[in-house]
Amino acid sequence: MSEPVPADGQPPTPAPQPPAPAAADQEIPEAPPATLWDRMRDDPQYAPEHLALEAVRRLGPEAAQWAARARAEQAGVTADMLAEQAVRKFVNRARLSGAVSGAAGLPGAVIDIGVLAWTQARMVLHVAAAYGVDPLHTDRATDLLVLQRVHKVAETARLALGVAAGRERAGALFGTGGQGQLGKVMLRLGVRLAQMAGMRAAKRVFAKLVPGAAIVLGTWANSSATKDLAERSRALYRQHGTVVPGPRRA
Repeated sequence: MSEPVPADGQPPTPAPQPPAPAAADQEIPEAPPATLWDRMRDDPQYAPEHLALEAVRRLGPEAAQWAARARAEQAGVTADMLAEQAVRKFVNRARLSGAVSGAAGLPGAVIDIGVLAWTQARMVLHVAAAYGVDPLHTDRATDLLVLQRVHKVAETARLALGVAAGRERAGALFGTGGQGQLGKVMLRLGVRLAQMAGMRAAKRVFAKLVPGAAIVLGTWANSSATKDLAERSRALYRQHGTVVPGPRRA
């Protein structure tokens, strides 16, 4: 994984370090890709939208393959049973997401909350696939932002995604301008990602800025926020049954 390029002489945003091997029943959550971190750092205002778009692109195929394989291997498995399997798996990962980076201070806290938001997005897409809803469809990015309460309604989420996608294309073509002080950028990015991952979990992750506080709070907040998101996801996708939605008309 490449390190982000420093802006205006500022030190680079630390990237998550490769985790130590985990026990077979306790998988270490995967961090967002370095290119996504670069994009979110350069455009922190739309960090949740960039994360949602990238999640559907990268994690949607994985979710679809998982659901197809599970149905083939588990005769008679129901959509509710598959959804429960996905939720249990990713809630367990969420419990570990506050200790992935190994980095201290604000950069480490931002990385940890980004890992939690990425894990939660992966769970939502797996739940969608469990209920036969296409996890690769662009509408899933809208769903993520509404389910994670970044936006209250789909229309505003869709508009923000369009803006983020346009800024992504512009950045690819012309590059991004210099950022201000790294600390301010990281704080803004952390706040936006915290909104996506759930504020209770965010408080737990940001508590690592205070020595000892994260140990006292434990991992309950991460799992609690992820369980709440799981319930909202199941309620949404259960309505669809096994119908895969077609593209929305303009």
